[in-house]
Amino acid sequence: MNESSGPTGHTQEQPDPEQSKHEELAFSTLLYRFLFFDWLFADMNKAKNLFERHAAWQHNRKMRRYLPLYLQRWSVITVLDVGIGSVFENVVGSKVLAACFFTGSCVTVTGLMVITVLWLFLARPDMP
Repeated sequence: MNESSGPTGHTQEQPDPEQSKHEELAFSTLLYRFLFFDWLFADMNKAKNLFERHAAWQHNRKMRRYLPLYLQRWSVITVLDVGIGSVFENVVGSKVLAACFFTGSCVTVTGLMVITVLWLFLARPDMP
């Protein structure tokens, strides 16, 4: 931290720009951002007027370009869930563990549907 003398003669701490560049996010935050995309989008319900709402809509439309990447990630998770479930069912013979992975694949297919609908909805040029 840099220190500077304020108008009252007291020393004030100021953030060091070099230090903020090297701050790293926690692993849990990185994992969340890797799997979920809600942090990319602006909440249009928090807009106070039409201009803010339009700005949020335009921002969300620009962030739409990242949704195919999330679609790909969730597709890989779906395929892995189905594959691991098949291994547990056919090779290991554990129906309960297979059911857990097949249930997970149903959840990820639902996530794929949500991502696809959102991607298509944000393709509309007009604001809802």
